[in-house]
Amino acid sequence: MEQVAGQHHLVCGNEDCEENGEFYCNNCHLPLCEQCRDEHLESPKNKTHETVHYRYRKQKLPVVKCEFHPTRNVEMFCRECQITLCSRCSIMEEHNGHIHLDLEEIFAERYVIWHGEFLKIQKYFLPTTEGLKKDIENDATQIKKTMEGIRASMKTKAYFLKNLVDEVTSENIEHTHTMEKTLLEHLNAQETTYDDYIAYLGKMTDEFQPYLSLTNLKLLFSETLKIKPIPETFKPALPITTASQINKDSVAKLLGRVIISNADPEKRRIQSNETFFAHLKCTEKQLEQHKEKPETNSKEKSDMKQTLSLSNSVTKVREYSVPGVGSTCHVSIDKLGRLWVNDRSGNLVQSDLQGNLLQIIQTSGGAQGYHTATQDGDLLYTDQSKKVIYRITPDKNFTAFIKTGDWAPLSIHSSRINGDILAGMIKDGQAKVIRYSKTGKEIQNIQRDTEGKKLYSDPYYITENINGDICISDFNKHAVVVVNKSGHHKFSYTGQGPEFHPRGICTDVLGHILVCDSYNESVHLLNQTGVFCSFINVYSKQSGLWDVLLSPLQGYKRPCGACVDDENNLYVGQLTTNALTVYKYLQ
Repeated sequence: MEQVAGQHHLVCGNEDCEENGEFYCNNCHLPLCEQCRDEHLESPKNKTHETVHYRYRKQKLPVVKCEFHPTRNVEMFCRECQITLCSRCSIMEEHNGHIHLDLEEIFAERYVIWHGEFLKIQKYFLPTTEGLKKDIENDATQIKKTMEGIRASMKTKAYFLKNLVDEVTSENIEHTHTMEKTLLEHLNAQETTYDDYIAYLGKMTDEFQPYLSLTNLKLLFSETLKIKPIPETFKPALPITTASQINKDSVAKLLGRVIISNADPEKRRIQSNETFFAHLKCTEKQLEQHKEKPETNSKEKSDMKQTLSLSNSVTKVREYSVPGVGSTCHVSIDKLGRLWVNDRSGNLVQSDLQGNLLQIIQTSGGAQGYHTATQDGDLLYTDQSKKVIYRITPDKNFTAFIKTGDWAPLSIHSSRINGDILAGMIKDGQAKVIRYSKTGKEIQNIQRDTEGKKLYSDPYYITENINGDICISDFNKHAVVVVNKSGHHKFSYTGQGPEFHPRGICTDVLGHILVCDSYNESVHLLNQTGVFCSFINVYSKQSGLWDVLLSPLQGYKRPCGACVDDENNLYVGQLTTNALTVYKYLQ
């Protein structure tokens, strides 16, 4: 019975049953309640049927008629011919010896992939893009507010400038009146001087008259009168105005200009997809398995990052003996879940989860993190002697991907955030980190802090946190050195005791930094800001004490490699054996 409008749960598919159809028979493609499921499986003809929770059901193959045999449905897929077949087509001569696959199984697998891509759009890409669009709308509102504020400020400045111009002009005019009065008073004084001198000349004229008389001979022998010289005066300097250039540019400069900042535009922050995709892979794996699971368990995993936390105890999940290597110095896990492991002698091997050796490569590397699996399924590894980063595709095609010039590449990591490639380099006592794009183009060079001090000595291992921080395990500096995605130094962690020998480093979905300490035979767990949280511990029921996970009492020798997979399992390798142990430390 199909679900009808107005119902809030899927009804059991058996007639006369109105219970919730929380289970599903993948063979019959029928929803069942718990009681009907038990009765269904009790029937001898249904004993081999697979029943699962409804959400983990296989999708029913759509009914498509065979174009050659219209009375039959297509239900098989010829791998060699790459076409769909009905049962009658499969026995035809042209398909003799060909491998025929169950089309329903293929459809179910493809549906999981399609559903996953659909979830990416609905749960990540669409909400994230809508969020960015909202940011743009907020930016537009902010721009309008900012420009209104600038315009109001400009009007205020112009108002005050106009008042100042009027005030200065009034003062200058008053000053001209004062100056004019002073100059005229000075000229009046000069006129008075000449009036006095003219009067003096009149007096002297009168005194000279007797001398001019021809009858008064006595005056002929008297002293001649002396005339005072004409007084000197000076022409006043005419007032002038000081030179000034008043034009549009000078006024604009005085009032200030509105410009766009020349600072590099800040890239819009796009929420990391790592957590969502990690959860999605987990969900896809559950759907592929089609196994019955408690409903509460699936609910817990529906929002993994929000519900995960450090467990009170650490569970040992399994242990491998990796073939082809003498130690397990660094671990990479590709998207198919296969392991890449290197030892101290340059052996780089690939194995499956059953411990079967798939391939082995001889390299020039040692006990460093010199290989990484990419999101595209490739493997990248560094060659220090040739100064090259090689790429291996899933079909085992080797290429010299990046040539690093004079710098020897020590460590490498492929970003899960954007696919960028981070590589630790050394040359003549110098060390740095280079960021490359997915295509191999250098886009960032990190070598010194803001004070010009060297950040690194020997970047043996490198990884990236969920916030974009670049984390380096620097063996010779005895420190974990962390910079942000812009290359600015954030912190350096130097352990919890007098000796700290950091080796393998990785991060998890919660942003924890996990680093192996080969000297103290322990794994340190830090938060994103570099604060030590704890050692990863195993609880001993006998003693009731917390013991360090990788203590000598547990038989572990020099922890070296560290990696966290998509299911939040911690892989720990060893410097002296080929053992690789897997732990569950989050709950």
